[in-house]
Amino acid sequence: MERSIIHMILHFLVPFMVAKAAWKENWLHPFLIMVVTMAVDLDHLLADPIFDPNRCGLGFHPLHSWPAIAVYLVLLLSPRFRIPALGLLIHMLLDGTDCLWIFWM
Repeated sequence: MERSIIHMILHFLVPFMVAKAAWKENWLHPFLIMVVTMAVDLDHLLADPIFDPNRCGLGFHPLHSWPAIAVYLVLLLSPRFRIPALGLLIHMLLDGTDCLWIFWM
């Protein structure tokens, strides 16, 4: 349970730290955009059960699939989509930590 709470906190904390580091004084707008990308988790509603703490979401949920992650990487090349793409990739990296946790346990 505490692992899930820490995981959710990191979904806000890491984008905050990245926004503060990369955009210094104009960090709020990029931070909010990256937080909004957490809506990518709506694809969890397609799973049964919706939440499984012992499931690796990468490659399982449609918006967490490897082709989707490849699209997020390509979107980094576009100045218009760079911040949302960064938010999505941060999200995928954080979700990937769950996969590592499951693998090691």
